Amino acid sequence: MQEHIVSAFECELNSLKNKILKMGGMAESQLRMAIQALKTNDFELAKKTITADAELDKLELEIEELAILIIAKRQPMALDLRRVIVTIRISGDIERIGDLAKNLAKRVIAISGRAPQYLISGLDAMSDLAQQLLKDILNAYAHDNVQQALQVWRRDAELDRLYNSVFGELLIYMMVDKHNISFSTHLLFGAKNIERIGDHATNIAENIHYMVEGELISGERPKSDMTSISNYKFDENTDK
Repeated sequence: MQEHIVSAFECELNSLKNKILKMGGMAESQLRMAIQALKTNDFELAKKTITADAELDKLELEIEELAILIIAKRQPMALDLRRVIVTIRISGDIERIGDLAKNLAKRVIAISGRAPQYLISGLDAMSDLAQQLLKDILNAYAHDNVQQALQVWRRDAELDRLYNSVFGELLIYMMVDKHNISFSTHLLFGAKNIERIGDHATNIAENIHYMVEGELISGERPKSDMTSISNYKFDENTDK
């Protein structure tokens, strides 16, 4: 009987992990579609990206419900308890990544093809790195790989530096001609959406470290975002 209980518990934990990995794959796909829609001015793909977010939200709810059920039924301790709690946290980060990809897709519709391709290339480079960070952190989670998680944690600064470059370029473009302000502002918010995806990957890295090691990562996050101006603050919840 005890073996059966242990086996069932292990299956439940594996189910949680598989749902997280599925959710992560969906978020990767959303980001990939959003940036492709921006590059090609594809409104239909942008709309598809926005619609896909509902499935991500649904899966997050399934993960939360299963995690709560496991805690109630199994009363896990130590590593198992951390694994369940961290799963809830990670699902929240992935859900936010989906929201950010959705927001980027909304910008595609708002811009209506007015942005020059050379400006979009900066966001494309940011997206490539964000997708790589997301892929690597999901792999780290799948294999309880703390070292890979730490690499993602450190590489978020690279995404910040790309964001700084895009931010500066867009500001200059807006100063050159006031007619550029509207679509450049949308691109600024789009770039910020991608930069925030790196922050959520960093959150996941910290949770993986806590799950496996039982303690938080020591030291401050390696941040390189230098775009704060006056009292203006970008809000990741804009048009959620």
